[in-house]
Amino acid sequence: MLLERRYLPLFLVTFTLAVGYAFIYSLTAVIRSRFGISETGIGWIGGIGFAAGFVSMVSLSRYADRGHTKAMLRAGVGLVLLGNVGMIFASDLMGFLASRTLLGLGGGLFTPAVRRLVVLSDPERAGERLGAMAAFDMAGFLAGPVLATFFYELGGLRVAFAALAGMALLVAIPVLRFRFEERPRGPADVTRERPIRDLLAQGPVRGVVLCTIAFYTTVGVFEAIWSIFLDDLGASQRYIALTLTLFAIPMLFVPIYGGRLAQRRGPLRVAAWSLGAAVPFMTLYGGITDLTALGVLCVVHAIADSFTMPSLQLGIAHASPRRHLASGQGLVGATGQAVAAITAIGSGAVYQFQGATVLFAGSAAIMLVLLAAGLWQGRALMAPTAAEPA
Repeated sequence: MLLERRYLPLFLVTFTLAVGYAFIYSLTAVIRSRFGISETGIGWIGGIGFAAGFVSMVSLSRYADRGHTKAMLRAGVGLVLLGNVGMIFASDLMGFLASRTLLGLGGGLFTPAVRRLVVLSDPERAGERLGAMAAFDMAGFLAGPVLATFFYELGGLRVAFAALAGMALLVAIPVLRFRFEERPRGPADVTRERPIRDLLAQGPVRGVVLCTIAFYTTVGVFEAIWSIFLDDLGASQRYIALTLTLFAIPMLFVPIYGGRLAQRRGPLRVAAWSLGAAVPFMTLYGGITDLTALGVLCVVHAIADSFTMPSLQLGIAHASPRRHLASGQGLVGATGQAVAAITAIGSGAVYQFQGATVLFAGSAAIMLVLLAAGLWQGRALMAPTAAEPA
């Protein structure tokens, strides 16, 4: 527990990042109706944050491996705070896009650096530690819809986003004062390194990346569509928030066990089970119109996803050389952000012109193909691997 207490300020930022995503996620129907933004525009709001996170992770995560973790953590929380403040004043599509861009850049700086610290703190329990971090993430996602609905009903959209900005300020202050020792690597250590190219040359890394693409296909679709999908079926704002909360509840407890299981059985073996279970759920969403049935289905889906997240994070930790540990986390994070951006943007247009059935069935088919390819490329990670990265 000492590790969790020492790193609690960083985990609380992870929590707050998830709260922020859930705020926007659960209020998209309100934003659509209040500001007259089309479904395609809503898709862009969902996607631009992921796109910014991709740019941040793929280009900057390597600097955590080079001894600049503290600077990345501080810059990340600063950008997140600015993005949340921007949401208060956004009144059109461009305003929301700009604010979401800042949030994505901040999260892309912060997340790989934190995961590197977690993995190196205790490699033999890395899966469990990553699962604990995922639990903080999901706790934020659990709290987000409830808080968003509460503050929205209390004072409207501006009050809701002002409350979110206040929360971001509270968690940012301890991070700015956070202290730990790190030794920057000298120029000779990094001059010839091309971490992303080096990582992608390895089959196990490619396997984790392909499985990550499969997983984040679901994330992008849900980010852009879920709230307006339920709104179009006649759901109230409270019911939309309830489904998002129910989706997050299993992810509050299960990831710790999921990470531990992945450490014992093999990261991609566990991911194969959980992602394979998620594929039929995606197909079913497009054919169900009963709101209660959709709520039950999303809870079962969430249990499967609770195993996927720590399994993929542990898989890339074991597949990455130690000198590229943060770069590996950045690679899968950036991949997820890019896929979520593309699918969120595309989902808005597909839903608007083709409907829910085509959207969800098509997403399920893409996931199945990617999962099969990922398991073939990453078959070395189907078995338990060494506790510490090479």
